Amino acid sequence: MDVVSSIQEMEKVSIELRNRESVIGFVPTMGYLHEGHLSLIDLVREKSDFIILSIFVNPIQFGVGEDLDRYPRDLEQDLSLCRERGVDCVFVPTVDQMYPEDASTYVSEESIGTGLCGQARPTHFRGVTTICAKLFNICRPNFVAFGQKDAQQVVVIKRMVRDLHFPLEILVGPTVREPDGLAMSSRNSYLNEKQRVDAQLIREALFAGQRLVDEKGIRNVDRIKAEVISILSQGRFIRVNYAEIVNRENMLPETEIEPGRSMLVVAVWIDSIRLIDNQPL
Repeated sequence: MDVVSSIQEMEKVSIELRNRESVIGFVPTMGYLHEGHLSLIDLVREKSDFIILSIFVNPIQFGVGEDLDRYPRDLEQDLSLCRERGVDCVFVPTVDQMYPEDASTYVSEESIGTGLCGQARPTHFRGVTTICAKLFNICRPNFVAFGQKDAQQVVVIKRMVRDLHFPLEILVGPTVREPDGLAMSSRNSYLNEKQRVDAQLIREALFAGQRLVDEKGIRNVDRIKAEVISILSQGRFIRVNYAEIVNRENMLPETEIEPGRSMLVVAVWIDSIRLIDNQPL
C-alpha cells in the first residue's frame, strides 16, 4: 500500500491509472476510521481495479466554535486498517497544500444544502463540496463511495456531480451501526457512558417512526414527527436540532409520507456533541 502526501504525486498516479484504463474507486474520509468507512472500501472494490482512500480533516467544513481542533485523529491506526482492508493508496494531503494561503475559490451548492444541517451549520456544505471537488480532480475516480448515515451530504454531492459534470458515479453504502444501534461516527468517541445511553434514543425514535408507517399505515407527517420528538425528549442530555420527514432525492420537507420516497432525518445535541441519523420510510 502506498501512502501519498503530495498532490502532484497523487495526480501523477491517478493520470497513469486512467491512461491504462484502470477503474479507480475512491473513498474520501476525515480519518479515525471505523467499520462504516471500511464497508465503503468493500463497496468500491466490487467495481474497481485500484482503490484510493483519502484522509483529510477539512477545516473549511467546520464552523466557528465547532470541534476542528479536537476532532479525533489516529493516522497510524487508520493506515493499519487500510492495509488490512486492501486499499492500494492512501492520500494524506496537508492543509496548506489543499488550501494555499491566497486560495479564494469555493464550490457552493445552493438548494439541497440550505436546510436541515445547512441551517445549523451554514458554511458546512460549502466546505464539503469544495473539498470533494478538489479530491475528485486530484484522484480522478470512476466510483466514489459515501455512507447513507450522512444522507444530506450524499444528496448535495450527487447534485454537485450532476451539475458540474464530474465523470464519475456516486455509490452509497448503508448505515453501519454499533451493537447498541448507534450509527457509527467518529464523534461517538466523544460520548461518555451516560451520554451514550441517551444516544441510543436516536435509533429508538427512528424505529418508532418506521413502525408507525410500516405497521400502522400512518402517512401523516406531523404524527410521525411528534412520536420521534417525544422519544428523543426522554433523554436527559438531548436537545433536538431537527426531526423532519423529507424527500430523499432533494431533502425538501414532505407534506405526506410516500413510502419509497420519504425519509425520516434527525439531528440532536447531546450536551455539546451533535449527532445525525436517518431512516428511509
